[in-house]
Amino acid sequence: MVSFYWPWMLLLLLAVPVLGWVMARRSPAAVRFSSIGLVKGCPLSWRVKLRPVLIAARLVCISLIIVALARPRRGTVISEVSKEGIAIEAVIDRSGSMRAEMAYEGRKLSRLEVVKEVLTAFIKGDGKRFTGRDGDLIGLVTFARYADTVCPLVHTHDALVQFIRQTKNVEVQSEDGTSIGDAVALAAARLKKAEEQITARQVKMGLAGQAGAADFHIRSKVILLLTDGRNNAGRYHPLAAADLAQRWGIKIYAIGIGSGQAFATIQTLAGTMRIPVSADLDEELLKAMAERTGGFYARADDAQGLIQIVQRINQMEKTAVKTQVVQYAEAFHWWAWPALALLVAEVLAGCTVFRKAP
Repeated sequence: MVSFYWPWMLLLLLAVPVLGWVMARRSPAAVRFSSIGLVKGCPLSWRVKLRPVLIAARLVCISLIIVALARPRRGTVISEVSKEGIAIEAVIDRSGSMRAEMAYEGRKLSRLEVVKEVLTAFIKGDGKRFTGRDGDLIGLVTFARYADTVCPLVHTHDALVQFIRQTKNVEVQSEDGTSIGDAVALAAARLKKAEEQITARQVKMGLAGQAGAADFHIRSKVILLLTDGRNNAGRYHPLAAADLAQRWGIKIYAIGIGSGQAFATIQTLAGTMRIPVSADLDEELLKAMAERTGGFYARADDAQGLIQIVQRINQMEKTAVKTQVVQYAEAFHWWAWPALALLVAEVLAGCTVFRKAP
């Protein structure tokens, strides 16, 4: 990256056009003569026609010198002091009940679509409510009757966001359901495995126990659970999965989605219909899971409530700020040497090819 040590010097470039106008308007030398009528029709030589090139060369030379005076520098990042972050597994319910409508910024979306919008803003930042989670390890687990790892824990989040946007509600009736326990157990296992892999890599590289030498350090492990239902499928009981997370040092932030009065839009032979969706949110269970692991449970009755809850989590789980060490190399000579060469060429041309008298 290129920067200027004295960028205010570049303001002098504004005076260059004015200087060029003054130089072009300057009256040439003249002598008194009785009449020039006989020479008015004489053609101009190429030397006379090209003489303004000297003015242009002088202006370019001055511009290059001004840029050199601003001290352009090329910076190179040679190290990053902090390399620790949060490991987050987003666990999203995609069961049929997540089709219920929820208002979001003037639009009617399904609960799942609103969750996807808010989660994307949380991960990538939206310039308003979220600044993004750069540097964190984030993965995605979705569930209905079965829990699936959709995206492993990753540092770069472009692919993760695409996976989130492609998440759809379950379409096959036999796969519908809510396996909260299996989803949380899977997410906890993924976080545990990632931590073990990072530790093993550090030991292999001979970096274990050396402060600041590790390639990445997980400061805390978090499961962000978003669901609107009650556990009714899967092998693991949700509390057993929460105990597993607690044993591995993983916090669960559980968010219940939806209010008691919700509607879903369905397509029938008679056209589009809105049908009421009953709320079946097991808040006591979700609260118990979160409290066992040191997290919290909150209910989001609407999109704004969901945003506020995720903002709260975003503030509680802060990533350490990375400090970059940048080494600068002076680059003014790339401007100063051409300016000197152009000045010499302009002076020599003015004294030889474009020489005039008087």
